Amino acid sequence: MAKIFCVANQKGGVGKTTTCVNLAAALALARQRVLLIDLDPQGNATMGSGIDKYGCAKTVYPLLVGHTDFASARVRSEEGGYDLLPANRELAGAEIDLVSLERREKRLRDLLAPHLEDYDVILIDCPPSLSLLTLNGLCCAHGVIIPMQCEYYALEGLSDLVNSIRKIHAQLNPQLQIIGLLRVMFDPRITLQQQVSSQLEEYFPDKLFDTIIPRNVRLAEAPSHGLPGVIFDGASKGARAYRDFARELIQRIKRLSR
Repeated sequence: MAKIFCVANQKGGVGKTTTCVNLAAALALARQRVLLIDLDPQGNATMGSGIDKYGCAKTVYPLLVGHTDFASARVRSEEGGYDLLPANRELAGAEIDLVSLERREKRLRDLLAPHLEDYDVILIDCPPSLSLLTLNGLCCAHGVIIPMQCEYYALEGLSDLVNSIRKIHAQLNPQLQIIGLLRVMFDPRITLQQQVSSQLEEYFPDKLFDTIIPRNVRLAEAPSHGLPGVIFDGASKGARAYRDFARELIQRIKRLSR
């Protein structure tokens, strides 16, 4: 049965989508059956997976509001080797439409329930806010992966996110937990980043992933080619780091399943 992970952070520009796309592709390379769900109206995970968000006949939006079924919305990222529920700017309308629907915060959970046996890992790319879309992701997830830059503003945002996750765990999803913090866009030459990384190691020793994703131009170039970075340039430092992260996550999943 699939393990469901939200990749979330209330702060924008911290590498959520880059992490989702490259982790999905790296897990697929490790022979995992993967579904990536793009819950961000910007649709960047869709484009980064090699799918034209403007040309998608069906997306996660009509799926959430009950206007299509799972099989019709799902597409295959041939480049990445995983399945995708795509998104585009129409998804912004879901915030309004979901308000009047029953079980509005658990729509995604209900939709995924019949398909959990089809996958090993389901990744959800959440928008950079605690919106109704993010709430849907968190309500169906087993855990949260938090990508973050090693900066002081990121530490402040982390505190808010942890409090939000605790509330959702207590009120809506008792299986939800923080799987780990992933340091991304890391530059060891910057003293501040080293200091913040050391603080994370001190305060979150059990929640910090060992893998560190370096700042890497090849990862940044990959989306313009419609490819995950691990496929675009598999020899780059960033690609190697995401493959290491995929292996680490698989080991962590095994421990969670015991």
